[in-house]
Amino acid sequence: MKKSEILFLKQEEVIQAGLLDMHQAIEVAEFTFRLLGEGQIRQPNKIFLGVPNDENWESYGMSMPAYIGGEHPVIGFKWAAESVYNSTQPGMPYGLDMVLLSDPKTMYPKAIMDGTIITAMRTSAAAGVCAKYAARKNSKVAALIGAGVIGRTMIMAMREAVPSLEEIRIVDLDMAKAEAMAAEFAGIDNVVPYCDTKAACDGADLIVTETTSRKEFIPKDWLKSNATLIQMEAHSFEKDVILSADRIILDSWEQMTHLPGHVFQQMHDAGMIDSDRVHHIHELATGQLAARENDDEFIFCGTYGMGCLDLTIADKLYRNAVEMGLGTKLVQWDNPLWV
Repeated sequence: MKKSEILFLKQEEVIQAGLLDMHQAIEVAEFTFRLLGEGQIRQPNKIFLGVPNDENWESYGMSMPAYIGGEHPVIGFKWAAESVYNSTQPGMPYGLDMVLLSDPKTMYPKAIMDGTIITAMRTSAAAGVCAKYAARKNSKVAALIGAGVIGRTMIMAMREAVPSLEEIRIVDLDMAKAEAMAAEFAGIDNVVPYCDTKAACDGADLIVTETTSRKEFIPKDWLKSNATLIQMEAHSFEKDVILSADRIILDSWEQMTHLPGHVFQQMHDAGMIDSDRVHHIHELATGQLAARENDDEFIFCGTYGMGCLDLTIADKLYRNAVEMGLGTKLVQWDNPLWV
């Protein structure tokens, strides 16, 4: 009888297994989008449960299941959770995520690991894939809006994906946060702190938003006519900005129009946009679509996170951890009852 061993990896061990390697994360993310385009991934929409309700949540839990085919098949899900309360408490992460991986043949769970930093890395890695294909090749200035956890990994991702960048502006309403994050990268890159979003967007070739905003706040007249925009949350760029784009590229139209309150759900329900206007990131990864036809185009990319990315990155880290002898082995049972 096959034993029910599960490898548990705490956050420090996931990091030791290579989590903070952004080059690896972008490679895995791009490969995942390619598998998605080839039909080797099955992924239902996220299940979102807000407390006390979905519209005015103070905390939420979200299940993100997926099946990944290919050379290393795996099935599982990420449990993604956030708490506004946590952000008011010192030393408590705003987001708390876990990843469970199972063998798709037996369905035995093979790994459980902290997914909090996996989320941060895969979020920015997805943006990195967008930037790799959609940013103009001579892009010099990037504005990254939001100096939270994702702001840090977004600096890492944009450095990797757009090597032509000469200045990265990190923006936060709290200037001290922006300054602290810029200081982390001092001596590595020209990372400049801002607290004025409009000023940061002025002349920027690439703008990436990674905030917790629940309403749109960036108008069209702040933006270069040929900028590349990457929106990582439900709300940042005003609706007319999105509608005026020469090309709209998303991770999942179906998911965005399914999630309550998302800007694309609002626009779809109002009859402002339909799927005919939208392309997908997996079309870039498979070579079916060129993100840009010329340097004059105004390009909008949007991602809201997909469980398949969490699972492929987590599975890569699991395999690394096994080779390195990391983690704690758990047993689901000694002898299963009522088989």
